[in-house]
Amino acid sequence: MQEYKLKRGYKADMDRIHECLKETFPGEIKKEGEKLVTSYGVLSSLSVWLEGKKMAIDTVSDTSLTDDDVILDSNKRFRDFLYNATGYTAKERLKQAKKEVSK
Repeated sequence: MQEYKLKRGYKADMDRIHECLKETFPGEIKKEGEKLVTSYGVLSSLSVWLEGKKMAIDTVSDTSLTDDDVILDSNKRFRDFLYNATGYTAKERLKQAKKEVSK
């Protein structure tokens, strides 16, 4: 499980997160309690929920898939989703993760 801080101006709102998921991952998005669950490509399960002002994500990868195009597409869409949902680029998210570890 990973937690991601939301940039100022990005509301911790499940409806907004649902829209970001719908834009990025085609397919069905199920609501299981407080979690939004979907799957795409190499991601056999992607669960998203809010914990306070942070977005939490739990992913399960299908390791039996070895097609590079599917893997690269899945990773790109996941990064795009994180950017749209949190407002932070991959570089900014890495910087924040390093700051959290050093605390």
